Amino acid sequence: MTNDFEGTESIAPLHAQGASADAKVLQAILNSLEDSKAEDIVSLDLAGKTSLTDYMVVASGRSHRHVGAVADHLLQDLKKAGYGSARVEGMPNCDWVLIDIGDAIIHIFRPEVREFYNVERMWSTENDSDSPVQYIS
Repeated sequence: MTNDFEGTESIAPLHAQGASADAKVLQAILNSLEDSKAEDIVSLDLAGKTSLTDYMVVASGRSHRHVGAVADHLLQDLKKAGYGSARVEGMPNCDWVLIDIGDAIIHIFRPEVREFYNVERMWSTENDSDSPVQYIS
């Protein structure tokens, strides 16, 4: 995957920049996850489909330790991007860490836990031709 912007330091919160920042913050999240060697990264565009969030990103870590390290790295990158007040759940156990920055919700799972909950299937509509699921390789 190519990096379409330079660094995350210049990214302000979405409410400050408007809709054009959506792609930048999503790209910053995806870049951080890739840098941390997260696996099976899936991006779901939920704008207009729910009032909860505009984007949901789901990724896997190989172990408890990897899930925690991916989450820590992402939180540091989000802080640099102006999202220092992200809400975080699940860090003590690191089976499933949820990071909520308002306009994006990021789930980082251990593979077995991800398979059990299958969050991306819950939010996608496979029969819909406008399926919001984007698999990142």
